[in-house]
Amino acid sequence: MHDVAEFLRGHHPFDALPAEEVERIAATVEIEFFPARTEVFSRAAGPAGHAWVVRRGSIELLGEERVLDRLGAGELFGHASMLSGMPTGLSARAHEDTLCYRLPADVARAALEQARAPATGAHPSGDQPVGALVGGPPVICAPEVTIREAARRMTAAAASAVVVPGPGGELGILTDRDLRTQVVGGEIPIDAPIAAAMSPRAHTIGAERLGSEAVVEMLDRGVRHLPVVSERGEVLGVVEDLDLLALDARTPFRLRRRIEDARDDADVRAAAGDLAPTVIALHDARMASAQIAAVISVVVEALTRRLLDLAVAAAGAPPAPLTWLALGSHARREAVPGSDVDSAILWLGDDEDPAARAYARDLGARVMAGLGACGLTGDDHGVVASRPLFARSLDAWRAAIRDWIADPGQEKALVLTSMLSDGRAIWGDPRGAALHDAFAGVADQRRLLRFEARFALTHRPPTGFLRDIVVEHSGEHAGTFDIKHGGLLPIVGLARYAGMAAGRPRGSTAERLRAAADAGTLERDDARMLEEAYDLVLGLRLAHQVEQLRRGLAPDDFVDPATLNPLVRRYLREAFRAVARLQRAIATELDTHAR
Repeated sequence: MHDVAEFLRGHHPFDALPAEEVERIAATVEIEFFPARTEVFSRAAGPAGHAWVVRRGSIELLGEERVLDRLGAGELFGHASMLSGMPTGLSARAHEDTLCYRLPADVARAALEQARAPATGAHPSGDQPVGALVGGPPVICAPEVTIREAARRMTAAAASAVVVPGPGGELGILTDRDLRTQVVGGEIPIDAPIAAAMSPRAHTIGAERLGSEAVVEMLDRGVRHLPVVSERGEVLGVVEDLDLLALDARTPFRLRRRIEDARDDADVRAAAGDLAPTVIALHDARMASAQIAAVISVVVEALTRRLLDLAVAAAGAPPAPLTWLALGSHARREAVPGSDVDSAILWLGDDEDPAARAYARDLGARVMAGLGACGLTGDDHGVVASRPLFARSLDAWRAAIRDWIADPGQEKALVLTSMLSDGRAIWGDPRGAALHDAFAGVADQRRLLRFEARFALTHRPPTGFLRDIVVEHSGEHAGTFDIKHGGLLPIVGLARYAGMAAGRPRGSTAERLRAAADAGTLERDDARMLEEAYDLVLGLRLAHQVEQLRRGLAPDDFVDPATLNPLVRRYLREAFRAVARLQRAIATELDTHAR
């Protein structure tokens, strides 16, 4: 067993585990010998019940009798099927006389999950339900209780907030910040009732929601406390930002406050300078990659809103009510440091109103310039509110979307439909959010869905390799692979298509995939596979860009495969193959229907 442990310690993922843990794993290993050309498992088999490590010799992985990969000493196989519970999808056979170590499923799973934690960026509190993070019972006071008495109860319970029941089941909240700003530093007397200083409508969160989701909720709402409620509406406690993030990672809350307090564009630029350090801190704190992406999106929304408020204050009230739309990855809450800021603007009223059109144009130009000064670039293809194509009245936008849906074959119809289906109203008149009414019934538009499916196949993952990832062969990015176009966009496109087919044209990639699984427009195993692949690729993209931020470089999407450890490369290759298999299945189905 000592020899087995010594071998395992020299290979990933076991090299990252404590010595005693590797010894324990070695004691569970079974030794298997496969003569040359012997099959270990077939592609028609069900989920693998074990994982194997090649000790000596080599193993071939085959798809439809074509060799896709050849594994040597120390390389792991069978684990993807074992972890996912899905069929192997590949055959494995000995290329030569081969000796393998076979690991039980529970042992292999524990080792792999420990190794994957740094890649996926799990944060301890972020992975727990909010209900488990509540430090103690809530302090609850009636609205007529005095502020003095409420402060005394808060001190006795070491609490930073009081929950105040209201009519109709609504909850108010009085926080320590309210006491500092409105009582100690304000004009409300200490013996006034709580109702004079509290926020009458507290934002709440369900006890089953994850801590990482609560972080985004707080940032989005601009609050630092959330009452936690059970399914029956019972107040279980109050969760605050300190419960969710380590002290050195609390900067997103301070950053949000700095943005809101910015007095001019220079203040906004200064606040935006803290975004990169904030992202690095969250990544170092191992917050989940999807939640870091959501934090980035929320902060950029806050920057955009403040620039809009300042621009309107300088230019005067608009001649017609306006709404600003975030598009693309920011709208889906999936942004990374290098993401472009896509946007559009609409107004209520006549599309040909020259005053409204000129005001919208000038506002869009000023805000995009302000974002540029903050280091946030607009889309390279001009998907920005300052361009006439992305500045229209609400009625004109609705008419255009209906026209694109009815005739998706016209130039740019699919691109524009996809962009607008992602859209999120982040500032201005709330009636502008009615734009999405134009997508009602999209699940019944079979011609649009066929075009959308083909559009989803325009980005292909890099497959067709033996041992490593297909890379750029020339130019300034030679030797790297484009993780956005080759990794993320194929999954985002499939999710958008499947979400539309399920009647869920908007939402995040994960939300669309889950809706598609519930509606049956994607097999549940396929939806789960895509979601897991998306999480992996997003985590790698974010880690790559965070490292560039540390080095003072502009973030990009060109990853050097040599910087990835062997296990991550293996996961990435398997994810790409799985996505490619699903794309081929959709393409075959489309060709069948076309005939």
